[in-house]
Amino acid sequence: MKQFKKLFFAFLLTLPLSFTGFCQSKTPNKDQAYIFFLHNAFIEQNDLSVAHPEYGKAEYNEILASFRKDNFIVYSEIRKKNTNAYDYAQKIAKQVKKLLNKGISPNKITVIGTSKGGYIAQYVSTFLANPDMNFVFIGSFRDIDIEEIPDINFCGNILTIYEESDVLGVDATKRKETSKLKINHFKQIELHTNLKHGFLYKASDLWIAPCKKWANGNYDLK
Repeated sequence: MKQFKKLFFAFLLTLPLSFTGFCQSKTPNKDQAYIFFLHNAFIEQNDLSVAHPEYGKAEYNEILASFRKDNFIVYSEIRKKNTNAYDYAQKIAKQVKKLLNKGISPNKITVIGTSKGGYIAQYVSTFLANPDMNFVFIGSFRDIDIEEIPDINFCGNILTIYEESDVLGVDATKRKETSKLKINHFKQIELHTNLKHGFLYKASDLWIAPCKKWANGNYDLK
């Protein structure tokens, strides 16, 4: 029976957003905070049991469990292989709009993305163009993005987290400066784990804790 419960719980964590995300009460709790978590590309291409040859196991379920432990309602799913980031961001934007239409305040909604998921989250920020929503982009900006992905515009309360040893995620000030939409708050955190891009594979409080604070409206991260 215990094994069945474990398997059933793991199954629930990977159900699509359309099933898990919108079975809430018609009268939302105004104080409830919501997180949309968008994972990295390795999970898209590999089973969760497969370890990255350099970075190890992607702790997807552990990351979700950490957010849920702190009473966030978390919407997430494992994407299909080779998902188009632009198209998927439109899907997430529609899911967010459903919450907004239910009366959820935009500052109670946070979209968090790691690596490819961070780029999807940046598109969601662009599409929604809501300066009161929260976004966290993790290990998902390179200077060449300004030229290669010119249609992204940050909008909202923006937190970026990157690792000093990671060439795939750097200081995103250039994107802030080129963005044409309103940014109410902008904060960056540079980590020093020496794990390169592997830092975001771990359910580490070094990046999860700031995400939680940001999602709770602590824009000074004190």
